[in-house]
Amino acid sequence: MDSFTVSLGIGTSGRANHRRARFRLIFHFGLFQAGMTIVGWFAGSTIAEYIQTFDHWLAMALLTYVGLNMIRSGLNSGITNYLVDPSKGKYLIILSLATSIDAMAVGLSMVMLDQPWLFPAIIIGLVTWGFSSIGLFAGDRFGQEFGKRMEVLGGIILIGIGIRVVITHIF
Repeated sequence: MDSFTVSLGIGTSGRANHRRARFRLIFHFGLFQAGMTIVGWFAGSTIAEYIQTFDHWLAMALLTYVGLNMIRSGLNSGITNYLVDPSKGKYLIILSLATSIDAMAVGLSMVMLDQPWLFPAIIIGLVTWGFSSIGLFAGDRFGQEFGKRMEVLGGIILIGIGIRVVITHIF
């Protein structure tokens, strides 16, 4: 759902409106979700205690960084350099990591429950692929309808996801 919401926000910005950009986003979101599940499984319980202390804060920081840039861009009436194409470079990696950190915890829990990793990781990646596609499509429609205001809303949503990650982890 994090990838869906981030895709919705990106879709509203209109900065990933060609097929190649959408494919890169969808592919990387699905790949990172599946990959982080596998990383979590292989890491096992040996590093779980180290990751648990800061993973939620890292996700919040990454999402807040991108969200603030989206808000800044949405409030500017002119063209801005921020998030020119979130499907490339550091923004793609930041978004992919931020939305998939919790998948590592899923992989860790699979090890603790003595469950296999390959099939669930593939399913997680495919479901993320599908939800990200829907989010980009819906966001594009909202963006066309409501313009730059939706980019600001998308940034606020990203920051909200980061806050939710922290609150969920704490409670």
